[in-house]
Amino acid sequence: MTANILVVEDEHPIQELLAFNIAQCGYCAIKAYDTIEAWAHIKQALPDLILLDWMLPGGNGVELTRQLRADQRTRNIPIIMLTARTDERDKILGLESGADDYITKPFSPRELMARIRSVLRRRAPQMSDEAVSAGGLELSPAMHRVSANGAIIDLGPTEFRLLHFFITHPERVYSRSQLLDQVWGDHVFVEERTVDVHIRRLRQALESSATDRLIQTVRGSGYRFSCA
Repeated sequence: MTANILVVEDEHPIQELLAFNIAQCGYCAIKAYDTIEAWAHIKQALPDLILLDWMLPGGNGVELTRQLRADQRTRNIPIIMLTARTDERDKILGLESGADDYITKPFSPRELMARIRSVLRRRAPQMSDEAVSAGGLELSPAMHRVSANGAIIDLGPTEFRLLHFFITHPERVYSRSQLLDQVWGDHVFVEERTVDVHIRRLRQALESSATDRLIQTVRGSGYRFSCA
């Protein structure tokens, strides 16, 4: 899955540099000039990560971060704050407002991309290209390949994304609406029963390797991936 990264930066050269490096790493950059434009993008579709400048026209990154963390829909979006402020008190303020990481200008593009990958691995592992494994299943996002006990499993794109999300978020129960938001995207309006159809297809694909048991139905709540 390609991560959508919202770049909120009012200095055009820096914004373009960030967008270029993000694209070079295989991610999709969405650009916003100020907090108003950022909110417009966020309301349309949740980004997978936000690169947020501290000083912005009409507001600042700290205020926007606090608003995002106070909103149920946006509270879990990973945020990396960019700023020219180097004082330790400013760094603490940025992190205490809810930012996941903080990097000062001028910055190395290589360091920034390493920070982005680190935050995505920690906060949104389903967006990482790193191979994952659990319960005899091995999944490689980069190669778009799944194997069960060494045998290749043929999955459609939606089933692949669904399995990737499950493997990177084991043991927790997810409702149909939560799975729609996480796997399809919160801006996609489809019926919740669509999840059941793709769960059934995924289980059928895994049935020959007896790994379909890893995807459990929790009556009245949703689905869970468990190796227990």
